[in-house]
Amino acid sequence: MPIYEYQCDHCGRVEEVLQKITDESLTRCNHCSGKLHKLISQSSFHLKGTGWYVTDYAGKSKTQSNAQKPETASKTAESGESKPTTEGTSSNDD
Repeated sequence: MPIYEYQCDHCGRVEEVLQKITDESLTRCNHCSGKLHKLISQSSFHLKGTGWYVTDYAGKSKTQSNAQKPETASKTAESGESKPTTEGTSSNDD
């Protein structure tokens, strides 16, 4: 059942009431007997089960980004070491 909010025109008090959709709207304030009007408020809901981003895909982006970074490349970059290469060298065995 949804929770509806009503505000009194006379005293300004806001009341939250748990009602069925088919129930009649409240018209009188319980505090001062002033006229009530229904407020439009933001509703919240939680998507449960599988197939939603929160349950199935949120953790995968972290594990994929960690898997793409090889540990040896990051350790080499941190220490500033470079591997010697033999390209471009020639032997002078003439």
